[in-house]
Amino acid sequence: MTSLYALVDCNNFYASCERVFNPTLNGRPVVVLSNNDGCVIARSTEAKELGIPMGQPFFQIRNLVESGQVHAFSSNYALYGDMSERVMQTLAQFTPNVEVYSIDECFLDLGDFYSINLQAYAREIKRTVWRWTGIPVSLGVAPTKSLAKVANKLAKKSEKANGVLVLTDPHHIRKALQATKVEDVWGIGGRYARFLRKRNVLTAYDFTNLSESWVRQHMTVVGVRLLKELRGEPCLELEEAPPPKKGICTSRSFGKRVNSLDEMQEATATYAARCARKLRQQKSCAQLVTVFVTTNTFSEHDRQYYNSKTVCMPVATNSDMELIHYAGIALKAIYRDGYFYKKCGVIVTGIIPENQVQLALLDTVDRQKHAKLMEVVDGLTDRFGRSKVRVATQGTDNTWKLKSEYKSPCYTTKIGELQQVWVR
Repeated sequence: MTSLYALVDCNNFYASCERVFNPTLNGRPVVVLSNNDGCVIARSTEAKELGIPMGQPFFQIRNLVESGQVHAFSSNYALYGDMSERVMQTLAQFTPNVEVYSIDECFLDLGDFYSINLQAYAREIKRTVWRWTGIPVSLGVAPTKSLAKVANKLAKKSEKANGVLVLTDPHHIRKALQATKVEDVWGIGGRYARFLRKRNVLTAYDFTNLSESWVRQHMTVVGVRLLKELRGEPCLELEEAPPPKKGICTSRSFGKRVNSLDEMQEATATYAARCARKLRQQKSCAQLVTVFVTTNTFSEHDRQYYNSKTVCMPVATNSDMELIHYAGIALKAIYRDGYFYKKCGVIVTGIIPENQVQLALLDTVDRQKHAKLMEVVDGLTDRFGRSKVRVATQGTDNTWKLKSEYKSPCYTTKIGELQQVWVR
């Protein structure tokens, strides 16, 4: 079997998700905002043509939104996550071997499909995703994952390609590499791009002409792997199952300034519980829990304060109650009265598989009971949604929560927010 990969990338994914359930947005500028409606994190093509850059603060375009020239939405990750899952399930119809690379990107292994018309097959994938989910996608097909990235980027830009580019012919691969700037190559960051440009390496094709020893000396083995990938030698395998995370962080900015210990404890407990659920989902436990707090560093009037505290737990755990307990100890050690806090967060590290936890001789926690309770809580969460059952410390009002004034309904995950259709 010869290697062949397709990279499927959803076009303007967050904005496209908003358009699926509101077709009147088609052809109009749409932007999606970050947490607390702070800045632009996703744009439709029309918004890009207006000159709205990524990361632009929302207050700078608020007048455009209020005058109706631009449509803005707060981040709706429940909707985006569910739509992403639908796209990935659709793609799995075309090959059994897929790697979900991110919320809007997926690699497909097409190694067994060399004998068919790849152009027609790729266009059938694109049409099917559009027909089944309403999400537009672009496809790049090539012998390696890095070349598939190159093909996908060109497929999006080229009117002739119209969203699909297959690179299997050596002549076409060379042309594609010559048309790709070195800073646009997957795996070459800003520092390496500046370093290479100073040495007159301007395109991906220039990079492939470098010697392997030179690349190894200046860009380590990672650079050599990229070099071989761009030359058509596969070095990156398909990762069908993502590896377990070695560290998990849950952190958000508050929707308002917070200065009371009670509200800080609610937020810390909520983030600790989310870390615990993520640990259980990957069947792991954490040995260390770190809590950090910070004020708004952009405020010129408030006193500034930042601190963090790490607690080593006697036994690694993934229980909500235990993590909340130790996170609370860490918070009380660093909390200082008289400050207006902007953000706090919980980080769990020292992660090990849950079947390799070393018990302590003097441990008094009934771990079987905790495990059964967490199983029930997870089942209720899966059925009724997040935070329907929670530890009392997490509170109920949560007035510190993120600001999201422009959030769209969760059309696909909440029964009360289903799309309504009226027929006369």
